[in-house]
Amino acid sequence: MAICMTCGNSYGKTFDVTINNKIYTFDCFECAIHKLAPSCTQCSCKIIGHGVETQGHYYCGAHCAHQAGVKEAKDHI
Repeated sequence: MAICMTCGNSYGKTFDVTINNKIYTFDCFECAIHKLAPSCTQCSCKIIGHGVETQGHYYCGAHCAHQAGVKEAKDHI
């Protein structure tokens, strides 16, 4: 059994995610999101949808980007 990189749980049905040739092992999507998803620069929530990226910063949506002063940000709908 493999061990989840986020919570340390030893589990028989883990899965791997490979990013830039680095392998991450998780026991659930929640742990994968916690470890790998970017956080919103404005509100710090984990971005699990499309989000907004501008000037090297990530935002959960246009609302947070606008609060940070990014006037041109638009949600992808």
